[in-house]
Amino acid sequence: MRVLVLHNRYREPGGEDAVVEAECFLLRDAGCEVHRLDADNREFDGAGPLRVACQAVWSVSAGRALTRLLEGSRPDVVHVHNTFVRLSPSVYYAARARGVPVVQTLHNYRLLCPAATFFRNGGVCEKCLGKAVPWPGVVYGCWRGSRSQTAVVATVLTLHRWLKTWTEQVDVYVALTEFARRKFVEGGIPADKIVVKPNFVHPDPGPGEGKGGYALFVGRLAPEKGIATLLAAWRKFGGRLPVRVVGDGPLAAEVAAAAARQPGVTYLGRLPREKVLGLMREAAFLVFPSEWYEGFPLTIAEAFATGLPVVASDLGAMAELVDHGRTGLHFRPGDPDDLAAKVDWLVSHPAELSKMRREARAEYEARYTAERNYQMLMNIYRQAMDVRAGSKT
Repeated sequence: MRVLVLHNRYREPGGEDAVVEAECFLLRDAGCEVHRLDADNREFDGAGPLRVACQAVWSVSAGRALTRLLEGSRPDVVHVHNTFVRLSPSVYYAARARGVPVVQTLHNYRLLCPAATFFRNGGVCEKCLGKAVPWPGVVYGCWRGSRSQTAVVATVLTLHRWLKTWTEQVDVYVALTEFARRKFVEGGIPADKIVVKPNFVHPDPGPGEGKGGYALFVGRLAPEKGIATLLAAWRKFGGRLPVRVVGDGPLAAEVAAAAARQPGVTYLGRLPREKVLGLMREAAFLVFPSEWYEGFPLTIAEAFATGLPVVASDLGAMAELVDHGRTGLHFRPGDPDDLAAKVDWLVSHPAELSKMRREARAEYEARYTAERNYQMLMNIYRQAMDVRAGSKT
């Protein structure tokens, strides 16, 4: 199969970029012919707001670039990961004009929320969900804390809803969880256009023994990730099991300061993936205290691959991915008392924790291997091709 992959990188590299690279590697490794059209928002550094706004709504240059690629590579399917800002929705129309099926992965909630996160002012916010014009996001300046920049996103969403871009120009959407699928249906995407395919972990890191004697946090150090809840929980927990914190972000200095004065907390900063996986293999469990819905936390799938149970917020994707009592435990989002209680329970029940390790690894083998993901991806591409073929008859 010939696949043309489109991806617009944000200014700061993130999980979406890693997923795109992993999928392209997976396709090539299986013998598919993969072509790429990439853009990078850093190329807009210093650009005026009017130019950025026009490009976000409709990029003539991106549409032309895709048309040239379509003529040269003659793909069976176009797989779009992100169009914001430089590629823009114009690429959907370019593909449709050539009769090529379009698959769109929904890595975040951008089509429903200008901030793409459903998170505002320290908590979940769905004020824009289902609105034809996402005006609350503009009022609150949800994108980068700026009303003017949020207005650009709102304009893109409003115009392309009116043009029926989201409902008519994409053949198949890929949601990463059932929870996300339900949200997008609630937001107006036709249910029969959305399939669920999680991310995957490759290569298999192999299970560890979990004998390191510590809990582990891995993630971006930002308010929505719940790091403050973790630190508060460890103050209450009393340091009976130390926790190691891996990551970087706007709260890094605060985390480092807390680790310096708080017994049982060690801050390791940003680490290479192999070192993180090594820590996972020896940790007792992973703490994932995120306070927003999340898209698909690859960290949880990586934890399962190493046989690491997860203590996660009972919210959004985390509540779906972590099976309470089998592959980990849930706690009330933002509640350090409940988190401390769940940690205490795990520490006090080593036999149950050992069983959770086996179940976590089994969950990876059943759901998150590269082999299973490849088959799901091929089925999605065939479905898109069937949809497009049916529209021509």
